Amino acid sequence: MAHPDERQPSAGQPRDGRPPADRRAHRPGVASGTLAGSVGRYARTVRGLRPEQVAARVRLRGQRALADRLPGLSAALIRRGPPVGGWPPGFLPFDGRCQALWPDATQLVAGRLSLLGHVRTLHPPDPDAGLATADWAQARAPLLWRYHLHYWDWAWTLTGLTDRDAARDRFGALYASWRAATMPGQGVPWSPYVVSLRAWSLCGLRGPLAAGTPTDRWLAADLGHHRAFLRAHLETDVGGNHLVKNLKALIGLGIAAGDRADTERWTCALLRQLDRQVLADGGHVERAPAYHCQVLADLRDVADLLTAAGRPLPGELVDAIARMRGWLSAVLGPLGTVPLLNDGFPLPSAATRMLLASPPPRVAARTDVHEDRRADENGGAGRNGSASRNGSEQKKNGNEDAVADPEPVSRAGTGRDGAVRLLAPSGLAVLRAGRWHLLTDVGAPCPDDLPAHAHADTLSFLLWHDDTPLIVDTATSTYAPGPDRALERSTRAHNTVVVDGQDSTEVWGAFRAGRRARVTIGEAGYLPAAGTATAHARLTASHDGYRWLPGAPSHQRTWRLDADGPRIDDLVTGHGRHRVEVLFHLAPGMTARADAEGLLFGHPGDPGRIYVLRAAGGGWRTEASRVATGWGRTEPAVVAVYELTADLPVRLRTSMERWQTPASRMPPGQATSPDQRVPEPGDAACTAERLHA
Repeated sequence: MAHPDERQPSAGQPRDGRPPADRRAHRPGVASGTLAGSVGRYARTVRGLRPEQVAARVRLRGQRALADRLPGLSAALIRRGPPVGGWPPGFLPFDGRCQALWPDATQLVAGRLSLLGHVRTLHPPDPDAGLATADWAQARAPLLWRYHLHYWDWAWTLTGLTDRDAARDRFGALYASWRAATMPGQGVPWSPYVVSLRAWSLCGLRGPLAAGTPTDRWLAADLGHHRAFLRAHLETDVGGNHLVKNLKALIGLGIAAGDRADTERWTCALLRQLDRQVLADGGHVERAPAYHCQVLADLRDVADLLTAAGRPLPGELVDAIARMRGWLSAVLGPLGTVPLLNDGFPLPSAATRMLLASPPPRVAARTDVHEDRRADENGGAGRNGSASRNGSEQKKNGNEDAVADPEPVSRAGTGRDGAVRLLAPSGLAVLRAGRWHLLTDVGAPCPDDLPAHAHADTLSFLLWHDDTPLIVDTATSTYAPGPDRALERSTRAHNTVVVDGQDSTEVWGAFRAGRRARVTIGEAGYLPAAGTATAHARLTASHDGYRWLPGAPSHQRTWRLDADGPRIDDLVTGHGRHRVEVLFHLAPGMTARADAEGLLFGHPGDPGRIYVLRAAGGGWRTEASRVATGWGRTEPAVVAVYELTADLPVRLRTSMERWQTPASRMPPGQATSPDQRVPEPGDAACTAERLHA
């Protein structure tokens, strides 16, 4: 389930099926195309990096240059690593248990491999002649696909074959072919992130697919090489989930080698990263729910392996797992789907259920495992001490063996019919009322020192009604630099306000961000409505991401949700005349068209329900869009845009409520797309109006 940043990206190509008008390059700012603009943008990007990150980047690039220049020497140094043994019997990692993540085994036996939803030929179908000419380079494949090829986690599918001897033979032949085609330290197969995932996969696969075969001896030697390589190539320049993967692999390799001191060394390093990476509310520091799931799976794997090996299980690790489980439970959609905010990818429901399952019981940790856990990999102090504090509090309360309460959220307010849950450190909030469910993004776009997965989505939101998604995120379909990647990270790709066509955060390249929106969270709670007996969930936040534009516009948004539906108030302050757009990305399959009442939209398959967007002082229009449903896969969709040009300040209101309308209001067959039909009128409406500030 791992998806790295593409650090050596190939040229991006437009996604299949995207209309030509949507393939235009997204330009975050006029000045960015000039030399001065480029220099300024780069300076704004790197100013948040820590000095040790810069030093680590120089070190890793130097190591890569040396390996490219003297490949024989590099390989010889790596091969000095001694062989390693195996893992304790009975331990099965997450990837080995979650069959929903496995590719088709029969395809693999026939020489074709499905990764990221795309099938490519690995070798001709003849197993004898084919493996000799297996294409492990896959030069025409996207870089991300090649990364996944060299993870080897796909080989878990062979463990599901009924003929175990045939599965072992197949694995051995594939591994022998791969081994002959790659050189230690060279190319994509030996990127540190890739090495980390492959080391973990091969350690797990040895028992079921290689024990007692010649392949086992190769694996013992090669895993020793992986261990030597990773020790010298920790990704402290990137940090985040990359460094967690590095440390997880080194812990696994230490246990396989029977090296207790080394295992404790890397366990301590992982605990220091928990201090830095797991926020006080249980969210992961990169603020992308999909990557939160990855890190949670990594931590659960480490905890399970330490337990199986009879090693101390640190309380900080158990606490972090419990709090991350609680955070994930809080932000899931009504049907248990992981919201695709920032960079993200769909996660099988089986994987989500496994992540939310109860963690292992706590094992008392030895004191020496915790030494110096506050210092980071370079001797600095950790940013976030919540994990350690939680562990200490439980010890003081005499509850050493209890699992921490997985509820991580600050409960801003609850009522009989709804609630607000604010996860302020992560910048997410959940509002619920009646049959409505709303998730908002009110946080910083990224950590100061890790902008890779940031989107310009400040004050965006997702909306469900009766468990059905109505307003969605366009998500992520590619990491390759180019117009698609730029568009998916832009403010236009999210459900928020765009001023003068610019981005609220200066996203650029494939994984960079310069100037960033700064968010202030205002009131949050479940409040009585003024002058009425009803109550509603309410949240207010603002950001200054447009402060660099003339007149320094600022955007404030208030969400109000009760059993009748949501209301959104947008206030854009500042000076001068500006073009203001409010965007609502409709779920795939919805159609829309203009009507005297406003903009009508709904699902053709649900003719009894429509939604109506109304506006005054401006106008609604629809644009063709795409919503990502996986890597390299998108579906056509519609985005509703309310636009006006006016002198600031401007206040906009959008509300949605259950509403009955005569069937004559929306004649069928006049949808935005000529091949789609608009649903018949139904029971809900959405209105928008401009209120003069």
